[in-house]
Amino acid sequence: QVQLVESGGGLVQFGGSLRLSCSASGRTFSSYGMGWFRQAPGKEREFVAAITRNSGSTNYADFVKGRFTISRDNAKNTVYLQMNSLKPEDTAVYYCNADRPMFGINNWGRGTQVTVSS
Repeated sequence: QVQLVESGGGLVQFGGSLRLSCSASGRTFSSYGMGWFRQAPGKEREFVAAITRNSGSTNYADFVKGRFTISRDNAKNTVYLQMNSLKPEDTAVYYCNADRPMFGINNWGRGTQVTVSS
């Protein structure tokens, strides 16, 4: 299993940018599909973006397409979420997820707060 630590959250103005990072422990990072989810106050956690093990494929929620970019560096055991053109509705706690379904493994980080002011 991997342990995940998110960073890079903070307060940003409408239209601004942030880059989130998620660092993973262990030597099997490249075996995991990685994703970002978010949870706003009073709402359920929702999918934001995902990337396959070798970065061959990415997937995005409709509400972030064209604004957010997920990427990973397997040599650094890190996945990133570049967030541009941020909106107040993007305010949420952002969570990193590591998934290895063949082994029944699915791990979460503790999250990082992103707040977008209008």
